[in-house]
Amino acid sequence: MESLTGPQAISRAVGQTLCSNPLPAATPVHFKVSPQGVTLTDSHRKLFFRRHYPITTVTYCDVDPQDRKWEKEGGGSVRKQGSTVDNVSHLFAELDPGQPAPAILSFLSRMMKR
Repeated sequence: MESLTGPQAISRAVGQTLCSNPLPAATPVHFKVSPQGVTLTDSHRKLFFRRHYPITTVTYCDVDPQDRKWEKEGGGSVRKQGSTVDNVSHLFAELDPGQPAPAILSFLSRMMKR
């Protein structure tokens, strides 16, 4: 995402993902938000085992500003490790209706403001 952040980064990431042929396969992850940051755990270890992003590196999180839906999704921009300008965007689809994406993103936003 180069230096994009905010809604522009999420919009670009969703657009690039939806234009992919074939669409990327979903990888279920455990998404844990705490005052320390965000921890993703790939319980099937398809792409990685565990990644932690300190809360200070999370620059933005929200749903797609263009409201494109393949599932209910949310996204986040994270400062690339070791960089002061480059960002990486992660997109998350809601797999469990008991854990709605907007609620998770709202909680993460509150953690970022602390």
